[in-house]
This record gives sequence, C-alpha cells and structure tokens, in this order.
Amino acid sequence: MSENEGARLFRETWIAGVHRHFPGEPKAGYVTPWEDTPGWERAAAGSVYEQVRHFLELSDGHASRLSREQKGRFVATCWTAQMYKHFTDPKPGYVADWAELPVWQRETDADIFEAIEKSLG
Repeated sequence: MSENEGARLFRETWIAGVHRHFPGEPKAGYVTPWEDTPGWERAAAGSVYEQVRHFLELSDGHASRLSREQKGRFVATCWTAQMYKHFTDPKPGYVADWAELPVWQRETDADIFEAIEKSLG
C-alpha cells in the first residue's frame, strides 16, 4: 500500500470511528471526506500510517499482541508528533496526552491501529 493509500485508510478509519464512537453529532471537520481534507492533515495521516506500519514490521507482527489501549496510545503519540511538526503553536486539544483525550478519540485511535494491522495481513 502506498503512503497515499495508507493516509486515506487512516482518514477513512478515523471518520468511521468518529461515527461509531462520538457521542452525538460530530463537528464537520471530524468527518470531512478525504477529497476535502487539508494537505497538512493528509500528510500527517500518511506519516502516522507509515509509523504504525513500520512498527508492526519491526516487531515481526508481534505488536499485534499489544492491548487495544496500547495500540491507541501509539497512534495518539504519533499524531501528536505530527501536530508539532505542522504547527508552531498547536491547539492544546491537538497535542493532549492520552489521559486527556475523550473516550471516543481513544477508541478511534485504536481502530486506526487495528485497521492498519489488518491491511498488512
């Protein structure tokens, strides 16, 4: 899978996760389709996809044994690094620590890791 395809998988899984886990009606920006996603966000999604893919490969697939929380934490940490890359002074919500993230976002991050994992198998 190319980085662009990986970025798209990330975004589509994010949108599906938001629809599944978000309580109530999500903000429009949370579910913006791929075609309308800003370039920086596409790049960040591609980078996180590659980090998860590489992490799984380096562990010879054994990273699949991580708990769902550990998988979500990995995605969240990779995303936070991308926010610092793309923004000089990111919004606090963009770089919040795992414990500060809402449950719906934690679940969606874990969904992303598992979707990448499935795409490699």
